[in-house]
Amino acid sequence: MVSIPSASQFDTAQSRVGLATAVVLPCYNEAATIAHVVASFADALPGAVIYVFDNNSSDDTARVAEGAGAIVIREERQGKGHVVRRMFAEVDADIYVMADGDGTYAAADAPMLVKALVERRLDMVVGTRRGVRQDAGRSGHAIGNRLFNGVFQWMFGDDFSDIFSGYRVFSRRFAKTFPAVSRGFEIETEMSVHASQLMLPVAEIETDYGVRPEGSVSKLRTFRDGFRILSVFFLLLKETRPAFFFGGLAALLTLVSLAFGLPVVAEYLETGLVPRFPTAILAAALMIIAAMSAMCGLILDSVSRSRVELKRMFLLTQRGLPTP
Repeated sequence: MVSIPSASQFDTAQSRVGLATAVVLPCYNEAATIAHVVASFADALPGAVIYVFDNNSSDDTARVAEGAGAIVIREERQGKGHVVRRMFAEVDADIYVMADGDGTYAAADAPMLVKALVERRLDMVVGTRRGVRQDAGRSGHAIGNRLFNGVFQWMFGDDFSDIFSGYRVFSRRFAKTFPAVSRGFEIETEMSVHASQLMLPVAEIETDYGVRPEGSVSKLRTFRDGFRILSVFFLLLKETRPAFFFGGLAALLTLVSLAFGLPVVAEYLETGLVPRFPTAILAAALMIIAAMSAMCGLILDSVSRSRVELKRMFLLTQRGLPTP
């Protein structure tokens, strides 16, 4: 069992190693909860600077957050991906604690996540959600979580078991080298793929996950966001594992070509005739496309490896956590 350090213990450790800590909270219409969230993180992480990134809220989120003592920065482009990109560009710190403004993530768990990042010298710690599957109000989302996590592990490896958790702690070098090309809720998936691709030191720690209080409404749209996340899966697979992506496409095309072509070949060997000439042309064309797809995969795999090397070299130029 991981022990949770007290706020005073966190403050002492933070002062000893001279770490600047920032709490970054993306928000969209969270006026009902943001004051409590800001106050909770201020108590849990003394000395941390708390930023609220207001993403075109139509309620009083920004005013309430400012009243609670947070620094409010407005991001006009709609979508969590745009907010995260702005966060990492605007805020300069050694440690970044990211959570949602809806109060579902327990601020009391933040010292534990920060402690793991510092003591184990990690680049990202993910607070996996302990109660997400027990919340009856999220039964559909829970099924989607299990499905998408399984697909992610098949595509990119088993480094993560909760890729949609928004409760994460990052090192400075992760924040300053993360490309952040996603626009919406799929940004957490991109973070996980980035860490897996560069083989960064990461960890998962279970944290409490609560129910939204009355007056706070989820921004997720099951089918729209699910389709968008699945699309990002395949886009990132193409970008990071092109040999696997195009190799799979080549294998599929080869099977279809053989299904069409083998009967034609068998008939030709038996009779010396090719009566289904259009089918033979289709089978040959599919086999040619399959070969081209396989070659594209091999070439792009070399390009992808070069990109990983460049990302890794740039990562090493960034300041890491100081030695305690």
